[in-house]
Amino acid sequence: MPDAQPDIVFSVDKLTRRFGDLTAVEDLSFSIYRGEVFGFLGPNGAGKTTAMRMMCGLLKPHDGSIEINGQPLNGGDWKGLRCIGVCPQAITIWETMTCREQLEFMGRMYDLDWKSARRRSRELLDVFGLQDKTDRLGRTLSGGMQRRLNIALALVHDPEILFLDEPQAGLDPQSRILVREYLKTLSGKTTVVLTTHDMEEAEKISDRVCIIDGGKKLVLDTVETIKGDMGQGDLFAIEISEDLERDLIPHLPERLEESKSFYIVDRTLNLVSDQAVDILPGILQTIKDQGLHLESLRIRKKTLEDVFIRLTGRGLRE
Repeated sequence: MPDAQPDIVFSVDKLTRRFGDLTAVEDLSFSIYRGEVFGFLGPNGAGKTTAMRMMCGLLKPHDGSIEINGQPLNGGDWKGLRCIGVCPQAITIWETMTCREQLEFMGRMYDLDWKSARRRSRELLDVFGLQDKTDRLGRTLSGGMQRRLNIALALVHDPEILFLDEPQAGLDPQSRILVREYLKTLSGKTTVVLTTHDMEEAEKISDRVCIIDGGKKLVLDTVETIKGDMGQGDLFAIEISEDLERDLIPHLPERLEESKSFYIVDRTLNLVSDQAVDILPGILQTIKDQGLHLESLRIRKKTLEDVFIRLTGRGLRE
């Protein structure tokens, strides 16, 4: 029997949004499977936030469509939005309400009865390590605690789809692990759409990732498939003091042909090869013969960040 097709819970088709002469999102299409963690990645200014706002029903697209469970999502349609939970990048809490009051109030806004709202609030306070802050006002919490409360507020109504925009910003390492482990418990039950600049974190928890830039989709697949497309083998990065394009690359045609893939970032030549032991000595000899100065040499496994930089052509933007 053929493998069962994944259950699509959310889809966007040719989504486009303009701001004057600027096209922030252009012809963006993809589907998200039920119960997966979907990494939605891109450098600053790539169109992620604009796309997320449209996907959450907060911004109306100029073209294209959005569907949840096969039903169209229209901005302002609260019925279609009830199955969505949103944790924005900017911390959004009520400073003069206690943690418990905020969670219970949010639950009531989503039509939970008081008993259910209280129970769910206690659960989330425990999950996010805020049980001893139950009666503390929001403004008295540290930044990391406020971030954890913000995530809890997005989860209080047990949403079918959870949008998290940079949820781990401002979290200490212990809190990052706590949030990561909780998201793993949602696997198969809650669909999570995650935007982050932390490529290592995205690689650890995402079932699939979509990388966009300039408002357009560059790639969408599992992390391992995307990394595999760069070629088999390890990545080695060679940095020299001189200009790579001018002083080194013209002298390496055969060596580069032997590599599976290569790209340049700043003064570093990045190559992927399963024959590093055979290729590397020749490259180092060429550097010596040309009188160039080797700054550093690193050999390591490929990461999602390598894919990101190769596709976008630069490091993460501030």
